[in-house]
Amino acid sequence: MLSTIPIEHFSFIALFMFFVGLYGFFTRTNLITMLMSVELILNAVNIHFVAFNKYLNPDMIQGQVFSLFVIAVAAAEAAVAIAIIINVYRKLHDIEVKDVSTMKY
Repeated sequence: MLSTIPIEHFSFIALFMFFVGLYGFFTRTNLITMLMSVELILNAVNIHFVAFNKYLNPDMIQGQVFSLFVIAVAAAEAAVAIAIIINVYRKLHDIEVKDVSTMKY
């Protein structure tokens, strides 16, 4: 089933997701939406890993293994980021990016 879909379709979807994530990261002021944008970027990279692995080396599983590592890193990043966001909210009662710079020292 996967081999009947051209790789350009996977690349288009992954690039669209990547640029939506970049746009969301650079234009939002809320820490939660920035975290979701980073996750969207990482998922776009996972789509590229799996699609290119399937089309270039169908017998090997390097793309899937790299995707598992990216998922593990994304989970760790999300856990740390949510802990930071909770601490920022406890201190400032707001999670806007402009307020976080007041927490220096």
